[in-house]
Order: sequence, then structure tokens, then C-alpha cells
Amino acid sequence: MQSQDTYLLPASPASGRRATAAADSVPTVKKAQGHVPACLVNASLTYCGNDCIYAFGGFDQYTDEVYNHVLRLDLNTLRWELVDNFGDIPGVRMGHTASLYQGDKLIIFGGENEHREYLSDVIILDLKTFHWTLPQISGSVPRGRARHAAVIQDDKLFIVGGVTGENNVILDDLTYLDLQTWTWSRTWSFTARFDHTAWVWGNRLWIFGGLGPNMERTSDIWWLDLKGSPSLTGITSCQDSIASPSSQQMSPRSGIYPANSASVQVRNFSRRKPLAPGAISCLRFHSGPNVPQLFSGTHFQSFTSGVLLDLITPSETVRSHDCNLSALDLNALRWQRLADGQEIFRPGYRWHYCTVNETGTKAWLLGCSLDLANNAPGASDENHMSEILAIDLEKYGLLGNSLSAEVPLQDASWPADRPGHSPVSGLGADLSAVFDQSPESGSGADFVITAIRDDHDYSVSDDLGDTPSGSGAQTQPIFMEPNPATSDPIHVHKIILQLRWPHFKRLYAAQMAEYHTKRMHIPEPYSVVRAFLYYLYTDSIAGHPEYCSSVIDVAGMLVMANLYDMPKLRLLCVNRLSRELDVENAAIVWERAGRTSEHWLMRRAAQFCLTHWGRIVRTDGFKSLSHQSLIELCEVVDTEGRIIAGPDLEMVGAFGADAQGDRDSKSTRLRMGSAVSLDDESEDEDMVLS
Repeated sequence: MQSQDTYLLPASPASGRRATAAADSVPTVKKAQGHVPACLVNASLTYCGNDCIYAFGGFDQYTDEVYNHVLRLDLNTLRWELVDNFGDIPGVRMGHTASLYQGDKLIIFGGENEHREYLSDVIILDLKTFHWTLPQISGSVPRGRARHAAVIQDDKLFIVGGVTGENNVILDDLTYLDLQTWTWSRTWSFTARFDHTAWVWGNRLWIFGGLGPNMERTSDIWWLDLKGSPSLTGITSCQDSIASPSSQQMSPRSGIYPANSASVQVRNFSRRKPLAPGAISCLRFHSGPNVPQLFSGTHFQSFTSGVLLDLITPSETVRSHDCNLSALDLNALRWQRLADGQEIFRPGYRWHYCTVNETGTKAWLLGCSLDLANNAPGASDENHMSEILAIDLEKYGLLGNSLSAEVPLQDASWPADRPGHSPVSGLGADLSAVFDQSPESGSGADFVITAIRDDHDYSVSDDLGDTPSGSGAQTQPIFMEPNPATSDPIHVHKIILQLRWPHFKRLYAAQMAEYHTKRMHIPEPYSVVRAFLYYLYTDSIAGHPEYCSSVIDVAGMLVMANLYDMPKLRLLCVNRLSRELDVENAAIVWERAGRTSEHWLMRRAAQFCLTHWGRIVRTDGFKSLSHQSLIELCEVVDTEGRIIAGPDLEMVGAFGADAQGDRDSKSTRLRMGSAVSLDDESEDEDMVLS
């Protein structure tokens, strides 16, 4: 261990202004009214659009009842309502799945009834009429199961895993129901799992979480390539399973237990199943500072925006300080910590369900309050799902499903980081071909924009603005005569700027000086302005090798997005900056985030700076900060924090394990030369911040 390595040891995880600021930004818990349901076990909770969440089924552990109620929570009024439903009403069940189909239908599959019978029936609830129907199903009905995973893709309902039988056999099954022909495919072998999450993204079926054959929590992620497999794109005859006694589902009114008849169950699977077609891959995360600790706390996992979210919530033995929100980037297969538990959770609550909206921009936790003393008479207690916590995912840099790029092109190696690849296609690619091309080249450019030369000395205050970095929030486009600090011209098209840049549209409509001269000067660095204009042409900031290749440019664009009130550009910048924090740019990102009031990004960058302090202070980015910014960055440290350096570092291993938990344990492992785990941050650290 070199003597210049340092570690920061705080007095307590809750001390200092960081903890106070985090507490002030914790989302508010709101109380629901109406027909509040009990905190049911293994019910289905589904966001179905129009700000409504539907709950179905589940088991009440306090009354031993299993339900088939349909309840709706209106997120606008925060009111639960018991929904009247009609038709082939299904029997009571728990551990089933409810999948939203075509925006207005819930498809229920499987589950376990009150007699511990495992079901394999399919029932559909029309959310417009609240009428249940049983489709006429053909093919070999899969084995009845509960606590499986289901996902719909390309009109196919994929069913993965689950438990079944008197001895709770853990299934490794993979099958699908074609929702156009209502025909079951054959059953393949994938991986044994239950209580897991499944989703389809980038022509791959993914699963994560849950418990495996040894009843242990798993830390591996599996994926199956769907593209190019005829068996997964068309119906094949099933030779490896026994068909149900009837090719159609029995009417729920023909027996005592609606839709629970043994005729829709298959109990005998004596033949081995073939492996699922397509390439099957698996990756296990052994350790890392941002890898979720799957062995403690209550976990909720959801797929959104091209990432897998893992949310650890407080429990009887896990405090909010031990919880967090993490995201697994499916392109790079790297975890990153989005928020610590104290930034999300207030004490005194338990959370039982989590659901995400269709755009992937907001999540809701539903649970109960543990503070019975403050509950009004007759109000919900800890046995009822009366509390709602809304989490704004865009706050943490998640783009939402509509803005998230798919995985890299099919002819590229995968998974891989491709920082020099720009996924611009279609009209954006056509427009990029004429971006910054002189009129003489035939580009049709009819407007010129200049900026500040990248090599300009910003430490000298001049007419371009007195902000040391040249990217101040007070900056406005101005017209001025060329001077030595002015960059080369950038050739653009007025029509593109008017359509894509609201500020330019207003400026041009007012016929300001730029309207007559067809020139504009923006007092920002040339590379930042060029990247900003390239975004207007292509709608992308995804690391083009010539435009926007530097994260410093993205940080400058964040300032411009804030200045010109461009929320989409702001979201793209926050997303990329959070993913590409490194030693060279972290100080600049922290400073730019502070200017634009991006408090989450500012905290994340500050923590990164303190974690790698020994290297950060030697970077050009850190040295370029103003005197005031340097002081503010240093003040991020807890007031009781202290630096331990040199020989005293050996003492950290003696007393730090209990005081600092996983972070000191990680440092100890590194000193012993253990293997580096998959993660988005360097394991060789100069400082550890708790």
C-alpha cells in the first residue's frame, strides 16, 4: 500500500449536510382511501395506463383467505375501488401472473388456488367492460404452476419457470401461448427459477432474480436469443409433454371451482424436455460496490428504459441506510448505484408491491404504515395496503422506454461498449450528412453560428462572459464582430433551427439582428455548440466520434438545455453523464450539475469525486474549477470526516469492517489482490467515502 493512498472515514452515515440534503428530497408518502385492500401475498399488481393500477387475487395471511377480487387504484385521486366484473369469473388464486395486452386487456395465467392446486388456465379481463372470457385454446397445455414469470412480446405470452406439485418442484420450463391463434407451443428447458422477473428486450428473453433449485437467491442474469429461431417464431408440435384431456378450457360454470378444473392441468411430465432453441447465455455478478446485495432486504425488480432496476426496500432487519436503487445497463452489463435508501425512503413503512408505468418514467411502491399511533380511528393499519410512494425515474437519468436505444446493431459484437458509435439512422442520418457543410458544397446551408474557440483562455474575463468555464447559466446568444476568441463558422440551416430550437424560433420571429445578418454568436465553447447543433439535426448525443465524443461537451450541453428549457436534451445529458462519470470529468460534471440544479447528478458526481479524491485533484478538470467551486466541493465532505493516510491505513482493516461495512471489506479484498468484479467504477480507489 503506497503512502499517498488515502481513505475518508466519516463519523456516521447520517451526519453532514449531504444527509440533510438527501432527507429534504425524499419522496412523500401519500395515503390512499376507499376500499383499501389487505397487504395480500402473491397477488398481481399491474399498471394498466390512464393512471390506474389493478390488483387481482392474492392470499390474506391474517385470515387465510384466497381472493379473486378485482380492485383499481386511481393514482390521481389515490382511491381504491372494488370493481364489479362479469362473465367467466375466475376462481380464487395466488402466485399467478397478470399481463397487460393491447392496452386494455389483462391476461391471467396459472397460480395456486385455496386447495393448493396449481393452475394452467388462461382468462382474459376486458378493462373496458370488465367482462371475463376464456379463449378457445389448442395445443398441449403446460403444467400448472405458481410464482412464475410472464411477458408478452410480438403477440406471444411467454411463461418461464415457477413452482408446482405437492413437493413444490421448481420448474425450468419455457413455453409460450400464441395470442393470435391461442395455441400453446411445446415446452423447452431453460433455467429453474421462481419469484423471478422476465422481460424481452433487443430480441432476447431475459430473466433475473428469484430463487433457484437450492432455494438460494440468485445473482446471475440469463438471456435467450429469440431472433432467428423458427421454434420461437412459429408453432411447433409438442412431442415432449402430455396433452390436456380436452383441447378447450372448461367453462368456469361447469364445476364447483370456476376455471380451476383439473382438466386444465398437466401433472405428469415423464419425458425430458429439449433445451430452449437459440443461444442461452448467463452471467453471474459475484461482488462489486454497486452490485445489489441480494441476500438482505426486500427486493423489487423491473425492466425499463433499457435497464433492469433493482430496488431494495426496508424490512424488519434492514434500515433505509442499507437500501438502494441500482440499475443494470443491459448494453454494458454493468451495475450503477442510482440512489441510496435514505434518498428514497422515510422510516416507518413497509413496501409490498412495485409497478412501473408503460413509459418507464415512474414507479410506485404500495405498502403500509407501521406507525399505528398516528392512524386515525378506523383508518388502515399495518395489515392494509394504504400507503403509496411515487418515484420519478427520470430524476435518476432514466430516459423512458420511448427514448431508450435498442441494443447495438445485430452485426456487432454483443454485449459491448461502443462509445464511438452513433445510432443515428433514417432522417437523422440524412440531415447529419449536410450538417456544417459550406454552401459551396451544395449543402444548402443558409445560416452561420460561431462560438468561443476551444483553446481560448477562460481565466481572462472579457466581453464573452465572466464565467470561468465559459458555460455560465447567464449566457445568451449574441451578435458580435469576430475577435481572436471567436471560433470558425458552423454552417447550418435556418429551417432546422426554427423547427427544433424554440429559442431560435422566437428570436427569428422577432426579426432580431440575427435575422438580418444570418449570423449568430453563442458564447459557449465551440465543441459544445457544435454538439448542441448536431443534436438539433439528429436528435442524438450518443458519442459520435466527431461530435459530442467528450463527456465534457455533454456537461456543457446540459447547461444549454437548462438555459433554453429543452427537457428532452436535459434528460439525455443527465443519462449519459451518470453513466460515463470518470476521474477526468467528474469535477466538471459536478460543477455543471450544480449550475443547472440537477441535485441528484450533483450528489452522484460529488460522491465519485470523494471516492477517487487522490486522482481527482490531479486532473485538469478539477484545476479548472473556480476558487468558489473548489471550496464548495471540499465542503461536501461530512463535517466530522477525517483523512487517514500513510501507515495509519493499516489500521483501517482492524477496525473498519464494522464501521464501514462493505466498502472497507472491498478495500481489504483489493489490498489482498482479489479479482476485479464487473462494475462501472474502478476498483483501485484512492479514497473510500461512506
